[in-house]
Formats: sequence, C-alpha cells, structure tokens
Amino acid sequence: MRILVANIGSTSFKFQLFDIASKRSLAQGRVERIGQPGGDCPDYETAIDRCLATLVGPRKPLADLSELSAIGFKAVHAGPGPGLRFVDDELFSDMERFCFLAPAHNPPYIRAMRAFRDRHPKIPLVALFETAFFSMAEESRTYAVPFAWKEELGIQRYGFHGASHRYAAERAATLLGRTDLRQVSCHLGGSSSLAAIKDGAGIDSSFGMSPQSGLPHNNRVGEIDAFAVLYAMKQLGIGIDEMASILARESGLAGISGVGGDLRDLEAAGGNQRAKLALDVFVYWIRHYLGAFMLQLGGLDVLSFSGGIGENRAAIRRRVCTGLESFGLVVDPRLNRKISGELDIAALESKVRVLVIPANEEWIVARHAAELISSNTPGGGADETPRAPRGI
Repeated sequence: MRILVANIGSTSFKFQLFDIASKRSLAQGRVERIGQPGGDCPDYETAIDRCLATLVGPRKPLADLSELSAIGFKAVHAGPGPGLRFVDDELFSDMERFCFLAPAHNPPYIRAMRAFRDRHPKIPLVALFETAFFSMAEESRTYAVPFAWKEELGIQRYGFHGASHRYAAERAATLLGRTDLRQVSCHLGGSSSLAAIKDGAGIDSSFGMSPQSGLPHNNRVGEIDAFAVLYAMKQLGIGIDEMASILARESGLAGISGVGGDLRDLEAAGGNQRAKLALDVFVYWIRHYLGAFMLQLGGLDVLSFSGGIGENRAAIRRRVCTGLESFGLVVDPRLNRKISGELDIAALESKVRVLVIPANEEWIVARHAAELISSNTPGGGADETPRAPRGI
C-alpha cells in the first residue's frame, strides 16, 4: 500500500510518499510560495499537479496513479468529533466551524483538500487530526465556564501536535524496550507543546482549545489570562477579529522580543534584554508544564525532545533540565552538545532517560491512513459507517 502524506501551510505544500509494508519513504518534496507575489505556483491545483508529476510515471515511485491507495493529511482542528476521518463534506463543515480557532491551519487545509478531491475524486482522502492522540480525563479537558458552552459549542481543551507526540511515545517504548512508561514529550519548534504520556497514551497537553494556547510560540501568544485580553480590547478599542490577529500573528516570542520569534535570532541577539526575556519566558513555561505533568504522572521515566528547537538547540535542553537531579534526571553535558539524530543524552547515573527523537509526523499520518483504508475495504457494505482503528 502506498500513501501520500500532504503537510499544508498557508503558502506551502510539503509531501512525502510512503510504502506501508516496508515502512519506507519513497519520495518527498515541497512547493513553496503558493499564490504569492514573485512565486510561480498560482494555486493548490497547480501544486498538486507538480507533486504528482514528480511521483508518477516511468522510473518514478508510482508507475500509475492507481497505485496510490490514499492521501493523508496532518489536519489540525475539527472539534470534538473523531480524530481520524475520511475527507467529506461533513468534515469540511466541521473544520470551517473551527477556522476562527486555527486561522493559520484550517483554511489552507480545506483549500488543499478540496483541490485534491476535485482533481482526483477517486483517490480516498484521510485526515488525521492533531487532537487524535489525546484521551484526557474530563477534569483535565473541562474549562470552568458555563457547562452549556462545552455541550453546545465544543469549548474544552483538546491538545495538538498529536502525531509528533505519538511518534515520540512509540520510539521511546521501542528504544527502552517497555510500554509502561511515564513520559513527558516536548515538541519544540515554531509552534511548541508538551504532552503527558502514560503507557503510550496522551493524557494531557499544554495546549488548550486552540493552537494559540499553552507555551509561547514563535508569533502566537500561548498562556494568557482571558481578562487581560478583554481589558486590552476595552482600553485600546480593539475588536474581536483584530485582537485574534494580534494574538495569532504578533505575539509569542516575537511579541516579547521585538526582533522576531526564531530561537536562532533570539540567541544571536546578544545583549538585547527583550530577546533574553523571551528566551527566559519560553524556558519558564516549558518547566512549568514539565513539573505539572510529572506530578500528574506520579513520576517520570522519560523526557523526550522533538521538533526543530527540541532536536537542535542544546542550550534550551540544558536549561530545561537544569536542577532536576533531585527528581532523578541528569543530562550528560557532552552528549547534549554533540548530539546528531536520535540519542539518549541522560548521564549513566540518571534514573530518567532523556531522549532526543527527530519528529516523524508524516509516518504516523501515513500509517493511520492505511489502517483506516484497510478497515473499510470494499465488500463491507455500501452503507457501512467508516470505522477508525482502535485508540483513535
């Protein structure tokens, strides 16, 4: 079975083709500056054609398009429904309802999914939502607001980055040879989050209802008192949509520093006190959630780092882990500095293993798409309701 995974950005399209049986990536590529001035790709339809042109034909991974079993999408938010779904009109409706909460993600995914469906209507499309990994207890999921909001509007905590955290959990279990692990997974990048994982299941997340919550992100706000936002709106005369744009595009590390939200720029800013403060705030909130999740898990067996920052910024890993010796966590400074790829950077005497695990979200999407396709093969009955694999 061959699965194409589409990772959609607001102006970009990354893709990767997998052979499920061999667990191999057969090809990958990207199309940039879609619909942007100076770019040469006017729309997603053109991007799709270019993607498939690199994959299908003589001496290419697919001899014919019929060899493609499905296209999987690492989608973000469709509310409280199933986390793994076939792409259809009902899914579009659910995603559109939550566009306000995921303005950087849902609109481009909807456009790309529609373009794929219109271009190639016979190829099954599957969405694995970033919320799918989390099975929070009701006391963790529920906000202290009128309960009707939860029932009628879906206002609750969801958690995101599920594919990355799931992969980190699976790799930790494989590397350590056990599944009964208490793990905190740190996905740190342009968008960042922590997940509490018990026995391979995501039981909590630093994210709340939207991808703007939790840790401070590159340019998205993270944790903030709701009344601070209302106060600023009242004092500055800012409307809902303008404030939403500020929180989603002009806040986070960029908002604090004034020099941008990229960690490399912040670390290179030298004596810039606001850049230093942005880094300090970032580390503070990582440690805040790490401590909370350690308590929730009743201890810690594994701390893992993934994402562009988690995998590549030794200074951030060092600062996060400093002073945790009394909790049985000791990092080997040499391994932390020298790491390239996947490695346990904990010192020999550390009771907690500290793993750097390069993210592989696309494989998780491909595998789950294949499972959904396999569980709904022809012959199950024309009116049979599509089923998601267990645990989704």
